Amino acid sequence: MNESEGGITAPRGVLAAGVCCGIKKTGLPDLAMVVSEREAVVSGVFTRNRVKAAPILLCQERIVEGKFSALVVNSGNANACTGQRGMKDARQMVRRAANLLGRPEEQVFVASTGVIGEPLPMEKISQGVAMAVEALGKDQGQRAARAIMTTDTFPKEAAVSLVIGDTSVHIGGMAKGSGMIYPRMATMLAFVASDANISASLLARSWKRAVAQSFNRITVDGDTSTNDMALAFSNGLSGCSRIHEGSREHLLFQEGLNWVTSTLAKLIVRDGEGATKFIRVEVKGARSQREGELAAFAVANSNLVKTAFFGEDCNWGRILSALGSSGASVRPEQIDLFIGPVQIVKKGVGLGKDRQPQVKEILKEREIELLVHLHQGRAQTEVWTTDLSYDYVKINASYRT
Repeated sequence: MNESEGGITAPRGVLAAGVCCGIKKTGLPDLAMVVSEREAVVSGVFTRNRVKAAPILLCQERIVEGKFSALVVNSGNANACTGQRGMKDARQMVRRAANLLGRPEEQVFVASTGVIGEPLPMEKISQGVAMAVEALGKDQGQRAARAIMTTDTFPKEAAVSLVIGDTSVHIGGMAKGSGMIYPRMATMLAFVASDANISASLLARSWKRAVAQSFNRITVDGDTSTNDMALAFSNGLSGCSRIHEGSREHLLFQEGLNWVTSTLAKLIVRDGEGATKFIRVEVKGARSQREGELAAFAVANSNLVKTAFFGEDCNWGRILSALGSSGASVRPEQIDLFIGPVQIVKKGVGLGKDRQPQVKEILKEREIELLVHLHQGRAQTEVWTTDLSYDYVKINASYRT
């Protein structure tokens, strides 16, 4: 398996475009399109928030058929909490793209991201869809990745190539997300394409595994969006032999899919709104995977823990407090804590101020590892999070202005 270039357009037969149609006041790209030159199989996971945006509801309707031709994404407006008009507008976006592309309407998917509660500017979007159709190309993947950004500071892309039989197969993707990140399914928006020959049912199982070990392991601020969506499609245009479940080829495909999704997920965390630290929280010795996740996310979502990391303050009491309220089985007298290679707590008791200088140097780093050992069982897990800075408040205090 080798890392490759191209992002979402790395696989054969995948084209993309990103255009400016005036949704954003900044004049930056705000509408993206991704097209498979041949009908593809598709799988998707969606937000667990009960308040769902219109595009989520529409995509959930058509994902059942398991067929994909194209995707249209706008940024700058979430088309969420917009009632019947929102559903009408989402369907109009799909219909416009399907007509211009000459593809079945039920195979065109739609996504939106941005401000909640405002209707879409459909005249601008209609023009943008036409512009995107004209701009489609193999070299437009990064332009599409930029067009789906909101508060992101850089486009997020990843791609790999692998050999199945004697055939080169590509998997590539793009994502956006910076704030309102605690998906419990995926991320704000993530799209992955492949040219492997795989069934819709096997792709769905593989996709859920990939999401579980990547997008379901991240949190920036503990908020789950109304618009979270992650789609994967595969068109078979590599010409590789059919992938069968449990085969060596399937394991290789899963490895590639996992790499792409975990790379995109980590990029989202590194670009967290106002973030200055990328923090890997690893929990060992939990009674079960579920309890390990409860403990890890309790630490990763704690505002007190996150602000301590921002201040480069080894305030380990906040970590123990978060663990104690996590819902996981915790015995304080058995907990060990490490920051990087330095142990700071043993059996629930701090090891003294003489370790502070070492820890202080570690906390100055951009990437930090925190290890929690509960000594309750054999399960282990990890999640990826950020610190919480002044800039996070500034960004979100003025998001709509």
